[in-house]
Amino acid sequence: MAAAFTAAAHGGAHAADVQAGKRKAEVCVQCHGPDGNASAPGMPSLAGQPSMFTHWQLIKFRDGRRRDAQMSSFATNLSDDDMADLAAYYESQTPRSRPARTDPDKVATGRQLADQHHCTSCHRPGLIGQKQVPRLAGQDYDYLLKQLRGFRAQTASDIDGMMTMSAQPLQQDDIVNLVHFLASLGGEK
Repeated sequence: MAAAFTAAAHGGAHAADVQAGKRKAEVCVQCHGPDGNASAPGMPSLAGQPSMFTHWQLIKFRDGRRRDAQMSSFATNLSDDDMADLAAYYESQTPRSRPARTDPDKVATGRQLADQHHCTSCHRPGLIGQKQVPRLAGQDYDYLLKQLRGFRAQTASDIDGMMTMSAQPLQQDDIVNLVHFLASLGGEK
């Protein structure tokens, strides 16, 4: 750890390269879209995600702490520099909202739950994410539902365990209402 800080202080650390990330992302297009805005149901959009969040997710896939048949095998061969480049590229892309059918009553209830559970304290106002905390605005309904249910069931994890802890008091109806609210938000920065 100290060596990494020393290397960074002396200019030895890799500076993320957005253009290199764009080239490396060509294999990601089928699932995550040509600019990181996915269109397949259940697939997360990466456009506008904070680079630290994307980088950490790739590390978790590479190291086996997060599992997915496609992502785990893809991430196995990524270097730290590859991950930094990919994360920088996706952060630089403009996110777009995903089409979702939402129920206005569930959206209103979900907004109240987001306020009650202080979601903006980590995910920021507008739920646009920051640092290691993901952007939720404009994300796919099915993906959000799967993730929140995973945190509640403790089958999904985050870096510091905050989401697992935050999801524990949520009932299944709460999760559905929150997802309706989140899916109703714009994806724009």
